[in-house]
Amino acid sequence: MLLLTRWFGVTESDADRSVSTEQADIKAIAEKSLLMQTNAAIKQRRSLCRGTHASGVCARAQFEVLDVSVNRAAGLASRLARGIFARPDAYPAVVRFANADPNINSDFKPDVRSLSFSVDLGRSGAAGEGPLRQDFSLQNAPTLPINDSPAFLATVKLLTASNPVAGLWSLSFKDKLKVMRTLALAELQARQAIKPYQQLRYWSTVPFRHGPADVVKFSATPSRTNSARPLQKNNPKGLQDELVRHLKEDSQMSWFDFGVQFLDSSKMTYWGKKRDADFWIENASVDWSEAEAPFHTVAKLTLLPNSQLVAEASEAVYFDVTGNSAPDSKPVGSINRARWAAEVASRNARIQKRGRQFSSQDESGRPDS
Repeated sequence: MLLLTRWFGVTESDADRSVSTEQADIKAIAEKSLLMQTNAAIKQRRSLCRGTHASGVCARAQFEVLDVSVNRAAGLASRLARGIFARPDAYPAVVRFANADPNINSDFKPDVRSLSFSVDLGRSGAAGEGPLRQDFSLQNAPTLPINDSPAFLATVKLLTASNPVAGLWSLSFKDKLKVMRTLALAELQARQAIKPYQQLRYWSTVPFRHGPADVVKFSATPSRTNSARPLQKNNPKGLQDELVRHLKEDSQMSWFDFGVQFLDSSKMTYWGKKRDADFWIENASVDWSEAEAPFHTVAKLTLLPNSQLVAEASEAVYFDVTGNSAPDSKPVGSINRARWAAEVASRNARIQKRGRQFSSQDESGRPDS
């Protein structure tokens, strides 16, 4: 079974990872992602919008960092208290709930759902220095179906091919297997029960630095009290409209426990075998078992009433987990290195299409990518 998963793309070491070709792969991924974004607009006879997560709703929220020392051993509390989680505080945030597909579909089409949000740390950052905001991007599946940059490139090559059969045939045998695995995992993730956005659990799916030594993943778990009315399945915007209704009408707003999960290679296993830290970082499609590496709640994300952003403001919203993070909170791993270039290219194309030039820095000097 281990040999089979390696053939299908899970890598054991740098020897399996084509490290020398990664930069070329990343450039090609960005180019193909732009083509996929353009093709989606042409197919649906609409203007260019987000390259992925095309359809969604933006609102305001509060991100409350908790006192991580409460009822915890000193060693664990010290590990948790890093970056934005170093001290208790409350910050304004902007959230976006969305469907993952690059096409604007009915909310009831099988799909992965996402929760992205940006935390405003103030003019001088949470600790008096560093970034002015911290961005997070999560979806309602614990892993990505795309394992790494070679699998990413092979998949977007197929998805942008004018003839899918010829596109698949043009791939190497190993790349064919990677694409088959990616598409199969994506289909499984999309076939979850459809529930209101505010009642889903979300995961970061990919790892991030957490201080100088640790690597973590994130999760947002909905409160059991998060309310919703029965979804109107004859409404193609049923999920979005239910969230808007919730923001306007319900007396108690939905909230999520926000947790971090430490990479602990001394306890985590894959097919019963322990792996080094790089294995867990570089294979985005491999799950970190919560039985072996539990999540620890460090914050609370609460939606604010009557806070839906108007269309123009929503269109200007973007999330960048690489550009908007402190050095010791940066994402790590092959997929994160690859997707940043694709996301920046997609965002630039979208903004420029709307008649606005997107520079590499805003007036504050913060990277705008």
